Amino acid sequence: MLLCAVTLQAHAAFPAKPITIVVPFSAGGGTDLTARLLAKSMEKYAGQPVVVVNKVGAGGEIGMAQVASAPADGYMLSIVNTPNALTIPIERSAKFGLASFDLLANVMDDPATLSVNPSRGIQSIQDLVAAAKKAPDTLTYGTAGIGSAGHVSMLMLEKAAGIKLRHVPFKGTSEVANALLGGHIDVATANLGEALGFAKGSQWLILGQMAPRRSPMARELPTFAEAGYALESGSLRGLGAPRGLPVETSRALLAIIDKAVADPEFREAALKAQQDVRYLRQGEYQALMTEMKKRYESLWTTSPWNQ
Repeated sequence: MLLCAVTLQAHAAFPAKPITIVVPFSAGGGTDLTARLLAKSMEKYAGQPVVVVNKVGAGGEIGMAQVASAPADGYMLSIVNTPNALTIPIERSAKFGLASFDLLANVMDDPATLSVNPSRGIQSIQDLVAAAKKAPDTLTYGTAGIGSAGHVSMLMLEKAAGIKLRHVPFKGTSEVANALLGGHIDVATANLGEALGFAKGSQWLILGQMAPRRSPMARELPTFAEAGYALESGSLRGLGAPRGLPVETSRALLAIIDKAVADPEFREAALKAQQDVRYLRQGEYQALMTEMKKRYESLWTTSPWNQ
């Protein structure tokens, strides 16, 4: 009887207990919101609680490293957020890397944007590039910090367009927004969801989005590719499990995530929260992350962002 009970427990349908999603950043930000929207929807199909835990520190390394070293049983997952998940192991010896995870699915895409105060006379991506070429290392741009998505995104544009601007790092995008509106910087970097909020009722012009397509949240906003710079940057937000997840567990998790992301209530909540759903399953997600890793490694050789 005891052997039978142990065998049944070993083959119990997944999940047999609560699932934890680790967010490697503080509560209240865009990544945290993604996790909480997804967890709420996953609970409907998991038959178990899906708990969000914020594990903050070292630009996201502490939280992602904790999941990378956890048992590969499917009960602890991480929000895998770019660029941090890819750039941290490039810039320093980190306790995790892309190979530390079984990537399950990407859920959201919050592309990088560049914005200006329209009173400065810059009205387009082309205008910005022309102004920067006319006065190299003169125009200033604000970011949420060294190595942030905005910083890396501007370095990508500088390399692609052959321009140079002066970096002014702040402690967060709210400070960047205040600096732009106050006339203290020329360009503000922010992810699309944030930029759309800052633009409401203020002197704030979003020039473009670094995305493969125009976001449904801003169909009037051109991509950088349309201006001649095929750049894709910002914050992809997906789920990863510790490397070595059993096949059956992986299938069960994917079935739950599939249903959660397709759920109409989840889609409506994401739209209201200005989060753009971009659902990529395992193979497609892995391929995109591998390609992005190569781009960041190439960028690092010419423009190391922590120096």
